[in-house]
Amino acid sequence: MQPFILHTGKVAPMDRANVDTDAMMPKQYLKCISKTGYGDWTFDDWRYLDAGDVGVDPKTRRKNPDFELNKPQFQHASILLGRENFGCGSSREHAVWGIRDMGFKVIIATSFADIFFNNCFNNGVLAISLSSEIIDSLFNQAKFGISMTIDLENQKIICEQQTINFEVDDMRRFKLLNGLDNIALTLEKVDKIKAFEQQHQHSHPYFFS
Repeated sequence: MQPFILHTGKVAPMDRANVDTDAMMPKQYLKCISKTGYGDWTFDDWRYLDAGDVGVDPKTRRKNPDFELNKPQFQHASILLGRENFGCGSSREHAVWGIRDMGFKVIIATSFADIFFNNCFNNGVLAISLSSEIIDSLFNQAKFGISMTIDLENQKIICEQQTINFEVDDMRRFKLLNGLDNIALTLEKVDKIKAFEQQHQHSHPYFFS
């Protein structure tokens, strides 16, 4: 993963509660086994007027002009603003892969479903939970088009000349700042792992005979 330290980007508001992972990534796309390439399918049923599938070229499909993320002022946004219980539904990790592949680096919402929240951090997407009062204020601003800066190191959001503090678990913050997923974090200790395995084999040879 790429380290996340400081990011400035356009905000796209999705003023819906209980946005579930089935809507983010419909079941027909779960047959793909790669971890990239899902951006054109994200929010598929809301985003397009025509039915889609893996073999259908998204460029041939009509976009829904009423879907908020299709509106011109929110194109190329990299910060997604949501409401409560964002990411509920099934545990499909494809949902986060799709949001990431759309170009979103940050999701800010009132609350998140636990598994989706964990999947965000495991895939380099910063998920920030803020109070409903602050979220309401951000939605009022975002409908006119705004940008904000996310400072993960200092846990601050700078938006429209205001600063908003947020909190991220220390380990999650460390991993994002250093671009580490769980596997990369483990591999940082590969010398200690090898030393333990050698010592274990020496002291318990009957396990390896």
